[in-house]
Amino acid sequence: MFEWLLAPCDPTRVHDVGMHLSWHARSMVMAWSVLVPIGVIAARFFKIFPGQDWPRVLDDRRWWHLHRGAQYAALALMLIGLLLILSAPAATKSITASSWAHQLTGWVALALGGMQYLTGWLRGTKGGPSAPTADGSWSGDHYDMTRRRRVFERIHKSMGYLVLLVSMAAVSTGLWQANAPRWMLLFIGTWYLMVAVVFAMLQRRGMAYDTYQAIWGPDPRHPGNSLRPIGLGVRKLPSEVE
Repeated sequence: MFEWLLAPCDPTRVHDVGMHLSWHARSMVMAWSVLVPIGVIAARFFKIFPGQDWPRVLDDRRWWHLHRGAQYAALALMLIGLLLILSAPAATKSITASSWAHQLTGWVALALGGMQYLTGWLRGTKGGPSAPTADGSWSGDHYDMTRRRRVFERIHKSMGYLVLLVSMAAVSTGLWQANAPRWMLLFIGTWYLMVAVVFAMLQRRGMAYDTYQAIWGPDPRHPGNSLRPIGLGVRKLPSEVE
């Protein structure tokens, strides 16, 4: 059993990747398969943190710090992984003619990931009672749910899930190209299944709360509460809960 698990996934090829490719794989797997999903789950399901006395306690930013920390740590590992693969010597004996599939999904994931960071910086101002302007006004892109903010949320959320799926393909094809031991493929497959199960459980519990309400509560005097939440399966609670 152990011999089977330790054997390469393709017995007709050797498992020979060298230092650059092995550390490229480790950094990319940690970034895309661990940190990015953690950041996505934090942003979707923990805007109202467990134990938070919402709506009396608003704008608990622990989810934001976790989301941002995970994504920036992932970015650092992505850049390290990219540098390693670009500086790697000639292709090793493990690489097959279908390596284009990994190259394609890898570059697409990096491009989409880069766009995610860019859209995050272009999300606009916050506003609201917790972040008023210099003249005391509550005006802000997020508080007023301006067109800029609505476009940002649609693009950022949709692209986030898309890049997560593309990265799964990139990691899977990368492990195949490296002719990784079978236990690695089983481990990654099990991890992806666990992430999907956790996502489904949290979604079923109704924890995908609207960002706007998590920050400012369900009071109808806040302009964004008159709009439908952006994102599939996102909850907006009625004002009566206050």
